[in-house]
Amino acid sequence: MSAISRAEFFTDIILSIDETPFKDKGTLKNIVESRKDCYSYEKKGSCYRVKGTFEQLHKLVRRCQRATDHHSTATHGRTGQHSHHASTRVKSVEVSRVVMDYINKKCEEKLGKILGNCSLVPVPQSDIAAQITFRPQSDSFRQAAFVRQRFITFYQRVASDLHIISVPGDLHEHNKLQRKFPTLIFEPSNNKLTVMGPFPHIAEFKEFLWKNRSTKHLVSKPPTDSLSNRISASSSAHKDPDDESCPICMERIVRNKKKTLRCKHSFCSDCLEKAFVYKPVCPTCGELYGTLKGTQPDGGTMKVTKNTSPLPGYEKYGTIVIHYYIPRGIQKEEHPSPGQPYEGASRTAYLPDSPEGRMVLGLLRRAFDQRLIFTIGRSTTSGRNNTVTWNDIHHKTSTHGGPTHYGYPDPEYLSRVRDELKVKGIE
Repeated sequence: MSAISRAEFFTDIILSIDETPFKDKGTLKNIVESRKDCYSYEKKGSCYRVKGTFEQLHKLVRRCQRATDHHSTATHGRTGQHSHHASTRVKSVEVSRVVMDYINKKCEEKLGKILGNCSLVPVPQSDIAAQITFRPQSDSFRQAAFVRQRFITFYQRVASDLHIISVPGDLHEHNKLQRKFPTLIFEPSNNKLTVMGPFPHIAEFKEFLWKNRSTKHLVSKPPTDSLSNRISASSSAHKDPDDESCPICMERIVRNKKKTLRCKHSFCSDCLEKAFVYKPVCPTCGELYGTLKGTQPDGGTMKVTKNTSPLPGYEKYGTIVIHYYIPRGIQKEEHPSPGQPYEGASRTAYLPDSPEGRMVLGLLRRAFDQRLIFTIGRSTTSGRNNTVTWNDIHHKTSTHGGPTHYGYPDPEYLSRVRDELKVKGIE
């Protein structure tokens, strides 16, 4: 029960119950419909999908358990045999092997707290997918059922924030970087590093890499030290303004060549000019100067339609449907593998047709025109490289299911996506 009590903070749970374990299929129907005033439900195939609070679904599971316990005891006669069948009543979950690899390596403690006395049994289905089965140590159907729901919530949160990039690098740099960024996974291969981790940490790593490595190709002055030495070096300026170092080239700034931005950070004017060609942001704090352009492939379309069906949480409004299409093509110099083909993508996203929703639509249109919605990289869902993927601006790709299923209701979503766009200078 301790594993269940920790789940009590969930107030919106969707539970799938398969009617297969019930001797009489009408039994489950009667159980679900007897308290339909307490929760909502729908039947799909042999399963009932019931949505309600933890307490409501806990009571429902107990009623189901009593019904199946009676049948299982009469059939098998021994609790040991019943325990073997209990875990099979909880449906398995299909997961990405890439995401599970990250969870197993970097989220082991959190995963352990979620599982409690349950164990995960992964069964590979392909190179990119696996089926996860939940097996409780004791005869506890309800424990396995709620552990499954908690796992799905946790898995979706990790998967939705997981990003993968590829950068030039070698084994020596890989070891240094792994110590500096412990939440990321670095895998060296053919003079490149594949980096995987949560978006905020990937963004921090990319900013660090840009300051310490990319500027070597942008600035004509030779660097005073190597990337390995600069990983742990401080970028703080000297107190004496006449002996201030440029954070880009790490050399003393000549007074008549000094450029100070409105954020009060100073650089060599030549260094800053060349750095702004790469990205118009302050190399120290990231404040945006000018218009940010992304690496979204050319030739895509963003079409908008509307319907009168409301989204959960926005019952007074219709729905805005965004249809994105990016065709396949050949990667350019700005992409991870120039000259190589990439797979296109077709995506659909949803917004409420409310005043704020229409405002966000306008901001997303600007982001699309600035090539910021998509990029080319490795898909966290399929595991394939050289494919069009979402960039840093999150979208709702489902109308229902809440934030863990990339859907509604999610009262904070419009505010969050506006913040994400504001970082890119779109507001």
